[in-house]
Amino acid sequence: MANDSALSLEDFLAAIPNNTRLIGLDLGTKTIGLALSDLGRGIASPLETIRRKKFTQDAEKLLQICGKHEIGGMVLGMPLNMDGSEGPRAQATRAFARNMAQKTDLPITYWDERLSTAAVTRTLLEADSSRARRAEVVDKMAAAYILQGFLDRLGFMGLET
Repeated sequence: MANDSALSLEDFLAAIPNNTRLIGLDLGTKTIGLALSDLGRGIASPLETIRRKKFTQDAEKLLQICGKHEIGGMVLGMPLNMDGSEGPRAQATRAFARNMAQKTDLPITYWDERLSTAAVTRTLLEADSSRARRAEVVDKMAAAYILQGFLDRLGFMGLET
């Protein structure tokens, strides 16, 4: 994508500063789930869920969180269809990345998020979480699932940064 603001894995890794955390985002229509990596970029932990308002307000809140936690880059979950094609949610994610790139110099990349929410929901059901509890934590846990997948790929490739 010529006008896509997100970077390839290699360019993203080259752009993120050492000794910074990564933030993972699970972008929903009503919420944005957030997760943080540790400084060694080996473990992702759920952080919080932002209730979406308008893009400008969402971006300001996200950038405040990034500043507070010394974030070096953003990993956005890319909601691909099961056949790998892109639908409306993937296009919305690309639009979010383009808009964020106008507000920050933080490098941005995507990570395939297929089945992340389903996997997290299944885990919460197995843990016998109440429906209210699942609704409260599923987005930030999905963000952690997405970010952990990305971090695991870096470790698998021998690219821990």
